[in-house]
Amino acid sequence: MKTEAFPETFATLRGVLDKHAKNMLVHMDKPGDYQLCSPSKTDRIGRPLFIAAVQTKKNYVSFHLMPVYACPDLVKEISPSLKKRMQGKSCFNFTTIEPAHVKELSALTKKGLARIKHVKLPWAQ
Repeated sequence: MKTEAFPETFATLRGVLDKHAKNMLVHMDKPGDYQLCSPSKTDRIGRPLFIAAVQTKKNYVSFHLMPVYACPDLVKEISPSLKKRMQGKSCFNFTTIEPAHVKELSALTKKGLARIKHVKLPWAQ
């Protein structure tokens, strides 16, 4: 079901994350898959902690933002319009994207990335 709008939607959402790439580790950067990881935090087995991604899937372009999961109070600030795009606890799905959603995701990403730096991970001592 991929539409002609997917490449533009992916590029727009990639741009939201790319603004923060200088302070993160770019784990994946290929067509349809852009992933950022923490430069200082690791997962349970020592890999850089996954923080955010934009991925082109079969039916959507997905925007993953783990700070929304790690800091659930951020969800309270999300507009009803953007909340309708949520799938699960940290993923937003789009076929096309409206400028208002880009603006809101940009602000949410900035705030979330600042907050995730201070989250204590249960496996990190």
